[in-house]
Amino acid sequence: MANADILLEVRDLKKHYPIKTGLFQRVTGHVKAVDGVSFSIRKGETLGLVGESGCGKTTVARAVLQLQRPTSGSVKLNGAELTEVTSDALRKLRTQMQLVFQNPYSSLNPRMTIGNALMEPMIVHGIARGKEAKERAQALLQTVGLNPYFVNRFPSEFSGGQRQRIGIARALSVNPQFVICDEPISSLDVSIQAQIVNLLKRLQQELGLTYLFISHDLRMVRYISDRAAVMYLGKIVETGDSKRMFENPLHPYTKALWSAVPIPDPEIEEKRERIVLEGDVPSPANPPAGCHFCTRCPAVMDVCRQIEPEMREIEPSHWAACHLY
Repeated sequence: MANADILLEVRDLKKHYPIKTGLFQRVTGHVKAVDGVSFSIRKGETLGLVGESGCGKTTVARAVLQLQRPTSGSVKLNGAELTEVTSDALRKLRTQMQLVFQNPYSSLNPRMTIGNALMEPMIVHGIARGKEAKERAQALLQTVGLNPYFVNRFPSEFSGGQRQRIGIARALSVNPQFVICDEPISSLDVSIQAQIVNLLKRLQQELGLTYLFISHDLRMVRYISDRAAVMYLGKIVETGDSKRMFENPLHPYTKALWSAVPIPDPEIEEKRERIVLEGDVPSPANPPAGCHFCTRCPAVMDVCRQIEPEMREIEPSHWAACHLY
């Protein structure tokens, strides 16, 4: 991967939260929400980040955008090291990177009109003011498939799908290069999910956007993503071309996730082997030694409980962290 093509490069990203106990609130341990995550995203590409709830996907998003400063690691956007910039310098960089939130019902201020919600980022970053800002807000609404005259309405007058379109329009209001979509369809009806994903794909083609698409819906990740990364308990366990990776998953965890996705053909679905994982996900405050997946893996070996597997390229552009390979 040529360095000139890379927009975002994340190396060994960690975010540990201190556990404080006792009267004097002494630190007695850490919750390792993100524990050494590395990936890169090319310009104009979509990377899908997959994993079950609580694996650290949203923490990765917040740490990449520096909404929460990471414990350690490197995050470079267009070659600029975000972990070292000051708050003032970071504010200027906010126009390059934006976030589409998971819940469209809580991400919009109920007391602010849609027009004001879209104009506020433009005014804060000095992009437009007054009549020009209002015209840009109306154009943004039209871009995401809404009536431009909705600018004077309040969020309570819109459905969940319409609110998410407004959230996308707000993210685009400062002309970003890079957008993180943090489970943008998980709280929407199934009929609306496809519309939002198709909207994101169209906007990517028209505006040349780069996405980090976070979801636990493997079918949507396969549909929208160029490459995918599977996360388990704060670590990435497999990454590669999304279509090829889900056709031939290498890591036992990816195999288990993909086996849980229903297939519309009843004959194939009946013959397919379903991998059911036993036990619960270990606590990120006390992850197991060796491979984090060793307590639930159906193919566990002695070495898995002792040595943490390294990420290796098993097939061309297909990487996995597993002792089976």
